[in-house]
Amino acid sequence: MRSWMRALPVLAICLVWAAAAQAQNASIAGQVLDPDGKPWQGVTISIKSDVGRNFTLTTDKDGKFSQIGLSPGVYTVTFTAPPRLPAPGYSLQRPVSSGQPIDFSVNFQKVAAQQAGNPEEQKKREEAQSQFKNMKAHVDAGIAALSDADDQRKQLKTAAADQKQALQDKMKADYDTAITELQQAEQMVGAKDTKNHAVILSNLAIAQNLDGKYDDSISSYQKAIDFNPQPGYYVGLSQAIANSAATQTDPAQVTAKITEAGSDCDKAAALDPTPANNARCWKNIGIVLSNKGDLKEAIAPLQKATGADPKDAQGWYLLGSAYTGTIDTKQEGNKMTYIIPPGTGDAYQKCIDADPNGPYAAQCKTMLDGLAQMAGGDVTTVNEKKKKK
Repeated sequence: MRSWMRALPVLAICLVWAAAAQAQNASIAGQVLDPDGKPWQGVTISIKSDVGRNFTLTTDKDGKFSQIGLSPGVYTVTFTAPPRLPAPGYSLQRPVSSGQPIDFSVNFQKVAAQQAGNPEEQKKREEAQSQFKNMKAHVDAGIAALSDADDQRKQLKTAAADQKQALQDKMKADYDTAITELQQAEQMVGAKDTKNHAVILSNLAIAQNLDGKYDDSISSYQKAIDFNPQPGYYVGLSQAIANSAATQTDPAQVTAKITEAGSDCDKAAALDPTPANNARCWKNIGIVLSNKGDLKEAIAPLQKATGADPKDAQGWYLLGSAYTGTIDTKQEGNKMTYIIPPGTGDAYQKCIDADPNGPYAAQCKTMLDGLAQMAGGDVTTVNEKKKKK
């Protein structure tokens, strides 16, 4: 193939991780009643998500409060108002999902009566709060380790050759720490607390996937789905299965795993049919296959990705690259012609149309120009006879 193709950068695109962040369409609301059962104005409300996001607000004259624009997850709401609360920093912890606001109302008249009349119940509450605090500490440590590993990964892209090994070692240690901390946190979750089980297991699966422990990641994602099926969990599971497929040497096993990964993309789309979610899942399968060198096999999932989200320039670039990787040649007399798969040029053109000023437009334009050069073929010396002197 011509030199312009040999000069192309190696296709190694990072996966589009479906991490814990999802659409900001969840909300909470509630009303606080004081120990006399009346609306309590000026109570400080501290809101903290399971991934560390924090919000602070106060109740209005009717004792009401609300917070919109939250990601689905597990939230702890702490009420603080000296000195009349039955227990300083009284907290409620509940899962929050999309749709109607989740009610975090609290009546401190009832709380005081319950705690005064049932010391055993109060002891259980304190033990549960202590257990949750310990669990949360392990979750925070695991998330912090994942964040630090991400920093090491970013530094690796521009690090000097003599610095890379140290960064890789630190990143590996961070993943191991994240896995250990999240495993310990998951063991502390109550049997009936399905939301927290699912959230912790999904983060554990992310750490295991990034650490190359694909089978462990698959298992963790499946457990998270058993507790609380979410589209992001299916996207993550599909990624882990595709990564596992890339390690296989038996073509039949590769095909079976890729089929399974695609099935999980369909399940994710059934729960969340938005184009970006559907495209991300299929695109990740295509990326794994492309990076493995199975460009022909990458075409089908990338076609699904671009079909799901035609405005995704990266998807069209990846599809065009997969097509380009399957270009063949044939000799016709003294001319070498290129057999360019149908749709190759169209993929690059749609890449440009989707985002004319984006990061992939220039590369797609270069590829289109190269395809135009290839259309005429190359003259060779094959079958040419030497002229007689």
